[in-house]
Amino acid sequence: MHTDAIFALSSGRGRAGVAVVRVSGPGAAGALRSVAGPELPRPRMATLRKLTGPDGDAIDDGLVLWFPSPASFTGEDVAEFHVHGGRAVIGALLAVLGSIPGLRAAEPGEFTRRAVENGKFDLTQAEALADLVNAETEGQRQQALRQYGGALTTLYEGWRAALIRAAAWVESTIDFSDEEVPRGALEDARSIIKDVLKEIRVHLEDARRGEILRDGFRLTVIGPPNSGKSSLVNALARRDVAIVSEIAGTTRDLLEVHLDLGGVPVIVTDTAGLRESSDPLEAEGIRRALGQMDSADAVLLLLDATQPDQFTRPLSVKPTLTVWNKADLQLPSEGQAISVRTGAGMEGLTEAIRNIVQERMGDMEIVVPTRERHRNALGRVVMALESSFYAREPDLVAEELRSALADLGRITGRVDVEEVLGAVFKEFCVGK
Repeated sequence: MHTDAIFALSSGRGRAGVAVVRVSGPGAAGALRSVAGPELPRPRMATLRKLTGPDGDAIDDGLVLWFPSPASFTGEDVAEFHVHGGRAVIGALLAVLGSIPGLRAAEPGEFTRRAVENGKFDLTQAEALADLVNAETEGQRQQALRQYGGALTTLYEGWRAALIRAAAWVESTIDFSDEEVPRGALEDARSIIKDVLKEIRVHLEDARRGEILRDGFRLTVIGPPNSGKSSLVNALARRDVAIVSEIAGTTRDLLEVHLDLGGVPVIVTDTAGLRESSDPLEAEGIRRALGQMDSADAVLLLLDATQPDQFTRPLSVKPTLTVWNKADLQLPSEGQAISVRTGAGMEGLTEAIRNIVQERMGDMEIVVPTRERHRNALGRVVMALESSFYAREPDLVAEELRSALADLGRITGRVDVEEVLGAVFKEFCVGK
């Protein structure tokens, strides 16, 4: 348990009807008494109190809540102040709390970190909490909620329990004589390893769907100058985000807009027109466009239907979708046709993009890795299990199993938790 108490605004900044300030740690009760009166409210019962500073000046009338340890979010004593959401009210309350000895302002993610350290939940659930706070689409919310509910924990801890059984069988062949070890112990261990190895491989063959749903499906729009790329991006976004001009080479840098298609966040990137250019700024924009195309989840090649032979540049990546713009002036002989100017074909194009996204994402109800950290650790687990499966000597099998178990434990925070805490909580906001 920590010896100091932390406090922070746990609701969003800016004017609001209600703001929530949270205190956690051994000084929470003292802070509550200092600000809201000597009598603590009943646990988990919202109570209206007059909040005052050390000189008796009123701060606000607000609700206070008291969560004694261990029945709180962090597992420590926690106090909450629900006050009016004006900046002056929040500032006055935070200033008073900061003047109380033993209290300090919380670091980003420190409340959740204390919850993990006190066993309220594990690292995958902590990561899910950050995803839940940042969720902008329905798909992101559902994935984060499943993970927060322990879906990944249950899966990974199931593999860990199975490998512990396998390790026990292997260790028995090392520590006991042949008369004391059941026949086929090593073979039984290898059978367990084989099953777990198969399940982890399937789990990793997910086309990175979990990370894409968290971070966004990247659709890059490429094509020659003046084919209408910026106009298309504006039309998809339903607002003017890109400069549109008849002058070739207007777009010099990458420009992104965020869409919600079927619950999946889609990041559409406008790029510089692909052509040969002696302008160093435009050439740099073209270089970035090509790099963005190579790293995209899907590529939309937009061509000018009035100039069907204009674009002959070879591409390193085959476009996922080829679309002909300006179909109001000239219908193409084949392919998907649109007119950004009139809106013709835009509904069909949006549906085509949605289908591409849904095909890549597959069944979003399946539990998948949601972070590179999970994927890297599971990759090391696979390598260790492969080595253990083919090792001849029991002591070598046991050593590889110990390595696999350690990497599985690092995902949920069962082992070596300190080495990953910093990486996990660096993305959290203050107050969570």
